[in-house]
Amino acid sequence: MSRAVRAAVAALVVSLSAHVAAANSLRDVAAARGFFVGAAVDSTALAKESKYRTTLGREFNVCVGENAFKFENIHPAPGMYAFGPADSIVTFAETKGMRVRGHTLVWYQQLPAWVRNGSFTRDEAIALLREHITTVVSHFRGKIWAWDVVNEAVADDGSGLRTTSFWYQKIGADYVDLAFQIAHEVDPDAKLYYNDYGAEGDGAKSDAVFELVRGLQQRGVPIDGVGWQMHVRSGFRITDAHRANADRIAALGLRLTVTELDVRVVLPATAEKLAVQAESYRDIIAFCAAHPAFDAVLTWGFTDKHSWIPRFFKGEGAALPFDAKYKRKPAYKAMKTELARALNRRP
Repeated sequence: MSRAVRAAVAALVVSLSAHVAAANSLRDVAAARGFFVGAAVDSTALAKESKYRTTLGREFNVCVGENAFKFENIHPAPGMYAFGPADSIVTFAETKGMRVRGHTLVWYQQLPAWVRNGSFTRDEAIALLREHITTVVSHFRGKIWAWDVVNEAVADDGSGLRTTSFWYQKIGADYVDLAFQIAHEVDPDAKLYYNDYGAEGDGAKSDAVFELVRGLQQRGVPIDGVGWQMHVRSGFRITDAHRANADRIAALGLRLTVTELDVRVVLPATAEKLAVQAESYRDIIAFCAAHPAFDAVLTWGFTDKHSWIPRFFKGEGAALPFDAKYKRKPAYKAMKTELARALNRRP
């Protein structure tokens, strides 16, 4: 066999291997049945790391900006918008055939100092809200599958809306209605979600979130779905409370998405701990992929190299399906296996 022929055969083998690897990705297993599996994107890692880009594009069919779309980053000064990092995520997604979630238009955190410390009247705050949503949604019109319009507006004790929020204090409770109405006016085709944490099962906060979205519907405010963040600890399991909560939200005609999934473990992450973590991922995927109201599960990041968990939960980490070297963990394998199994049973 000549050197040229050997080289051609070797190239063919490499090409076929890449094709087989791609065919075995999470996105292919999910997409074959109309489901979406995604991840939050670190725009800096996306720009600088080829392995990050390769893994993201190969494994996921939907993505969301981890921080690039948030107010302080995209609207850092009055009348000034910094779309570059968010644009890079959208452009990458377009080249890879991925859908994009926008996160988030209205949140009480990560507001720039000029907003937090500004002396706004109610009318001025409403004008600011309208300008921000209109400018951002207009910029991405037709490119965003779904927006987390309002994020974490409900108080942790379930007593009602979070009264410490800038938007609540300056505008009042109707800022939530206004945000959804404005977003819909600007891009009627985008799906609009309310997103929160700690409201997936039962309890006062879950009830408060349910009442919030039901009230929006009753007032004719456009809303399409609810995002469950699901930042959980290893050992987590889906319970009857999660099933009942999903069913009552679905009964309103709303969609559900797991938007920020991670499953943290106490460090160091031993093989035994990662096996337990994998079962948590398996249980969540099995539930979501089989429930007709869910259309997507997104992890908050995908590699432990770029995870927020160690910075916010001392002594915990290793929360994502790829390790810091982009090696597939047992959680990854559990996700893929359960996607295939559960989706075969999906109504």
